[in-house]
Amino acid sequence: MSLDAKIPEGPLKDKWTNHKNHINVVNPANKRHIDIIVVGTGLAGGAAAASLAEMGYNVKAFCYQDSPRRAHSIAAQGGINAAKNYQNDGDSTYRLFYDTVKGGDYRSREANVYRLAEVSANIIDQCVAQGVPFARDYGGLLDNRSFGGVLVSRTFYAKGQTGQQLLLGAYSAMNRQIAQGKIAMYNRHEMLDVVLVGGKARGIIARDLVTGEIERHSAHAVIVATGGYGNVFFLSTNAMGSNVTASWKIHKKGAYFANPCYTQIHPTCIPRSGDHQSKLTLMSESLRNDGRIWVPKKLEDVKAIREGKLKPKELKEEDRDYYLERRYPAFGNLVPRDVASRAAKERCDAGFGVNATGEAVYLDFASAIMRYGTTEAHIQGLHNPTQDQIRELGEKAVENKYGNLFQMYEKIVDQNPYKTPMMIYPAVHYTMGGIWVDYNLMTTIPGCYAAGEANFSDHGANRLGASALMQGLADGYFVLPYTVGDYLANDIRTGKIPTNSPEFDAAEKEVKDRLERFINIKGTKSVDHFHKELGKVMWDNVGMARNAEGLKEAMAKIKQIREEFWKDVRVPGGLNEMNPELEKAGRVADFLELGELFAKDALDRNESCGGHFREESVEIGGEQEGEAKRDDANFAFVSAWEWTGNPSEAKLHKENLVFHDIELKQRSYK
Repeated sequence: MSLDAKIPEGPLKDKWTNHKNHINVVNPANKRHIDIIVVGTGLAGGAAAASLAEMGYNVKAFCYQDSPRRAHSIAAQGGINAAKNYQNDGDSTYRLFYDTVKGGDYRSREANVYRLAEVSANIIDQCVAQGVPFARDYGGLLDNRSFGGVLVSRTFYAKGQTGQQLLLGAYSAMNRQIAQGKIAMYNRHEMLDVVLVGGKARGIIARDLVTGEIERHSAHAVIVATGGYGNVFFLSTNAMGSNVTASWKIHKKGAYFANPCYTQIHPTCIPRSGDHQSKLTLMSESLRNDGRIWVPKKLEDVKAIREGKLKPKELKEEDRDYYLERRYPAFGNLVPRDVASRAAKERCDAGFGVNATGEAVYLDFASAIMRYGTTEAHIQGLHNPTQDQIRELGEKAVENKYGNLFQMYEKIVDQNPYKTPMMIYPAVHYTMGGIWVDYNLMTTIPGCYAAGEANFSDHGANRLGASALMQGLADGYFVLPYTVGDYLANDIRTGKIPTNSPEFDAAEKEVKDRLERFINIKGTKSVDHFHKELGKVMWDNVGMARNAEGLKEAMAKIKQIREEFWKDVRVPGGLNEMNPELEKAGRVADFLELGELFAKDALDRNESCGGHFREESVEIGGEQEGEAKRDDANFAFVSAWEWTGNPSEAKLHKENLVFHDIELKQRSYK
């Protein structure tokens, strides 16, 4: 039997409106007697906390960072999608919906994605009203650029720091409520368990990361908005503190974990420089608007470049392979991320990688610089400008659009990307899988919600660029404020939830026992040692390409690493103090369980779709030769895993995906 997603009846375009018209609401006087916990203060959590407090609820917000401003949402660079059709290029709510479902390789829930597209335009208005400094065109109107997987320009942006600017908008909305006493803000606190009373989420156990004190916090509902689990790979573009702990704790208390194997490998990251690295750096996908991706056509040129005998800009046009433009003429460099990443891997695996490790391709701005320079010369009335003048004008135009990204690249790589092509390679970036939620964003635990990247709901098997910010803010500003009220309408007479109940006692004891166990193992190896070992297995066996043999091997190896971790990890320091190694130990212990479930899910899904590429499931012959091959007859469902005490024995529940408004067909970007 398929999981019930509680999708409203009626035509797709009316579902959300009709649903809002018929759900329960809480009157303003009663909201004052209801408490809500929001864990995580990125775009989804920050927007939810600010909105719910503005509506009158008492909100407790938690983040493990020094300030909500430090949430990983600030790392989003290139933009946020919205179907406003400002460019008059044929965009619409339906087109954004269609692109998102197709981009996710037809593995997302139609109703949720349509709602996302529908509320997207409101997000821009909300953020402009908050003062977010979106880029504007010459006439003062909001500007747009294109992103992968679409043929229109619908991405609103603030240079290459869109996530940071949007987060500051949500943060200022939160601050207003903190000042009014409607949000109690708990910085440097980590949620270590959820507390269920009568089967409902009624609070959390948190650790004060400065003092080490374990605290009990109660509420009538709990919202988890703690981001994704990409750091299960150790090396990723995620902030180093990003983790799965909050999601994993609610999973172990009854929230199903959906599609863990759907992970996005982002095509435009700075290649790794060696084993010493602890994280990777993303270069925004917006660069693919103007940058052209290529490798040399001849292996002897690759060898000469690697040996430093040939500079990339010395290579003639006819000796370059613009492989995305060659393979996907309709979309070119703007194919979706999963397609671009696999294509880069294929070229590098074939020996065409251009750096010392053989894991890099070029992202070249030379032609964009000359194109912009020529236009600028016309605007300035320069007749017969020199090539140097054109280049100088073009560099200024590119700097206006992408300046901070170029600056960041030069700082890390010590090469000037205006003068020589950037080098890029795919890296783990975003997780489309996450906690299973219904249409109201409620998990399988009553009263427990998941928002933003922490849930699975909108992106299917691959997220289109600039859709993460859109989903986080949609969930926080425009979905949860309605759906949480529907649930809380039954709690207006409940009164404050006491924290001295047996359920809180048991949850706190469980947390304390686990922390003491970490300290008392007194092994010989650091937490990072085990995290790196896990990451290597994940990247080698569960990375960009997966096969049955490798996935079985991964499950066995991860189990082995986990057993060794619990026998031989060394956590220095004490319990009742600031102890970053103890924090990391808890997070890595959770990754070591998630990693096994991740591989199990990838093994169970014997098809290729989006970011999940099974080597056994590839198109052979015809126009789609070598592309991912979906199996709609057997796998058009969401995999929702129930915890049974061991990741390898998780129980599978399926939510069958039904498509009424979009025809299921093989994806083509050619």
